[in-house]
Order: sequence, then structure tokens, then C-alpha cells
Amino acid sequence: MNRERSIGHLSQIPLGEGRNFDVDGTVVTVFRTRRGEIFATQPACPHKQGPLADGLLGGTLLVCPLHDTTFDLRTGESVAGGYRLRTYPVRAAADGRILLALVREPAAAE
Repeated sequence: MNRERSIGHLSQIPLGEGRNFDVDGTVVTVFRTRRGEIFATQPACPHKQGPLADGLLGGTLLVCPLHDTTFDLRTGESVAGGYRLRTYPVRAAADGRILLALVREPAAAE
């Protein structure tokens, strides 16, 4: 079952950055945009395994720190095509807790 669970608090993620969280043995990266939106993805780029939490976040676009591929966090798709990030349903509760559903889906293409 894909129940929502609390994995942390918004205060752990500065605006415009991402942080990794271990959720039942699966590492998930949660991003918090400068507007306060949150998104959750796999932790490594599907191209060269760059650490996405270290990427550059502008709005809902994330640039991989290793090779400049840009991903749209809303869809997981790379802007230029060819790569896709695994994304997870995530939201913030009224008290600031980060609630994530660890949905099992096929791995992103390598």
C-alpha cells in the first residue's frame, strides 16, 4: 500500500534547495522552491548519477550538477528529452511536516 508518511519538516530544506531523506531504505530527494512548492525525486541523475540535491534549482527546473541536464520537477522529464526522473507524490501538512507516498514504479531509463 502507498500510504503517506511524514519524513521530515520543511525547516530542514532551505528555500531553493534540496535534501535527501531515507524513507524505509529508499533515498528520496525533496526540493523546496523559492515559492515554497515541494517536489520529490530519485536522488541521482539517470545519466551520470550526479547528486541532484546539489543541483541548481530555478523555479521548478533543476539542473544536474554534473552535466547541466535540466529537469522539470513537475513531470520528472528532462527539458531536452531523453531522460526522466522518478518522482514521488509529496505535500506539506499545515504544521510543516513533509508527507510523502513512496509509490513503487519502474526505475528511470539509464
